[in-house]
Amino acid sequence: MAEQARLVAANDEIDTIVAVATPPGVGGIGIIRISGPATLYIAQTVLGILPEPRTAIFRSFFDNTGQILDQGIALYFPAPDSYTAEHVLELQAHGSPVVLDMLLKTICQAGARLARPGEFTERAFLNNKLDLAQAEAVADLINAGSIAAARGAARSLQGEFSKAVYALVERLIELRTYVEVAIDFPDEDIDLLESAGIAGQLNTLASAIQALRAQTEQGVVLREGVRVVLSGPPNAGKSSLLNALVRYDAALVTDVAGTTRDIIRERLNLDGMPLEIADTAGLRDSHDPIEQMGMSRAREAAATADIVLIVLDDNEALDNQMPDVPTDATRITVRNKIDLSGTLPRYVQDGDTHTVWMSAKTGEGMDNLRYALRTAAGYEPKETLFMARRRHLEAIDTCARHVHAARELIDHNPDLVLIAEELRLAHRHIGEVVGEFTTEDLLGAIFSSFCIGK
Repeated sequence: MAEQARLVAANDEIDTIVAVATPPGVGGIGIIRISGPATLYIAQTVLGILPEPRTAIFRSFFDNTGQILDQGIALYFPAPDSYTAEHVLELQAHGSPVVLDMLLKTICQAGARLARPGEFTERAFLNNKLDLAQAEAVADLINAGSIAAARGAARSLQGEFSKAVYALVERLIELRTYVEVAIDFPDEDIDLLESAGIAGQLNTLASAIQALRAQTEQGVVLREGVRVVLSGPPNAGKSSLLNALVRYDAALVTDVAGTTRDIIRERLNLDGMPLEIADTAGLRDSHDPIEQMGMSRAREAAATADIVLIVLDDNEALDNQMPDVPTDATRITVRNKIDLSGTLPRYVQDGDTHTVWMSAKTGEGMDNLRYALRTAAGYEPKETLFMARRRHLEAIDTCARHVHAARELIDHNPDLVLIAEELRLAHRHIGEVVGEFTTEDLLGAIFSSFCIGK
């Protein structure tokens, strides 16, 4: 458990780690980061001195024989006032791979080892500098693919997501306390539950969890994006629609039906929502083996999509065009080529059914399609969005199920022990979001996805 594995920065048994914190390749500056108890000795070896805390100095960098390797800036952050809560030294050298490699060898000879991916941030988490949601936000901020994603990750890093989670944790702790008191005084159990208004508090808690879930779902979309597949019969305008969405000629467009054989994937940003759009082969009866392979790939892509755009020609009868698309994804029917049919552009939503009339050639109705995509994905551009991951969503859903089970018990079987157990499990699962209850396997999976040096 993570709460049992908290590190102490002053522990001499902890390894000292080192890594290059800048991207591979040649550059003007290359940064080496060191963290751990041997940092003080390494500073004396490489710099000849221990710099004043949080003060940048210009210094020569030496190897273990006293030969100068380079010159640059050194910064020292003593424990616990550093990123990892351990002694940290950063060296800003010239960005030569050879120079950085020589510095790494010198530092390793002085007592450090090469860091694993994400190990610096993992130590920050284990040393209580960040909770797990904030630690994940570090990687999300580095990998942000849009301004909205970067701002969302920054808000998560600042703790906005965690604050919402901790607010639910506090409510659960309060409810658990009431129930445990009722267990300790069995003659008063029903009176205690009623006087504390446990049923009402559980209803309020369930509403708060649902609100957080909605925000978290948007955060997942912001981070992971939405997979959109263009499907439909040949010559309905799928490739033209792809080009119109990405605003350049990503796919060939001809009057010959069946031009697209393989899948063409493009990425774009839709009001802050990242999309991966795949143009696929037209679906029809064909004996051409290559076209059959393309259609097979088209159906496979649709089966794993989040949204499928069924692109049809508005000039043709729908019954003759509707393709067989095996998918559980949300569908948006696009009635294309209204520039030829004379139909006015519009968008109609009826429950889970979305239909857009537009022209990929002229751009009429494109705004309606963009709105339909945002609506189908459940995405609303907001400055209050924070970044989130699918594991957060799963933890919140599990917490909600246990809160619901506790509420049902009060109505139908007010067994205090069972209610207490449901609330304990709800507390445990919501705590997984911020790392209150976390397995080592989960930590390994999370931090292994980070870049080395962070």
